[in-house]
Amino acid sequence: MDVYVNKPRCTGCQHCKDVCPVAVYEMKGRGTPDNPNAEGANGDSAPAEAQWAGKIDPADFAKWSKVQDGHKHFAKDNDGTSGGLSVAVNGPSCILCQACLIQCEGECIHITDDTGTKYVSIYK
Repeated sequence: MDVYVNKPRCTGCQHCKDVCPVAVYEMKGRGTPDNPNAEGANGDSAPAEAQWAGKIDPADFAKWSKVQDGHKHFAKDNDGTSGGLSVAVNGPSCILCQACLIQCEGECIHITDDTGTKYVSIYK
């Protein structure tokens, strides 16, 4: 199983980490402008265009930055409840329960199973 998070789209809501029964996800900081990967933000198999380079997807920022739902959307660091970036540090442990795919606000989770079938999160 290959799992990665499209970092520019990640809102930092932490839903993926909260619902994953096998601890695939960890929250990492967004680093600094001159070193965006300082805290291991690119510690999964995300392709180059989905890695964290210090820039938030403008459409996702416009959609989520003013939402008042108790999450610290796009915060630099995680406070234990939200903020930072999700990283699929334990992708091979994924059991394809799809809980993260349903809960991901940023629609940024990508999973490829062992047969090559691809799954992408769709927030409802």
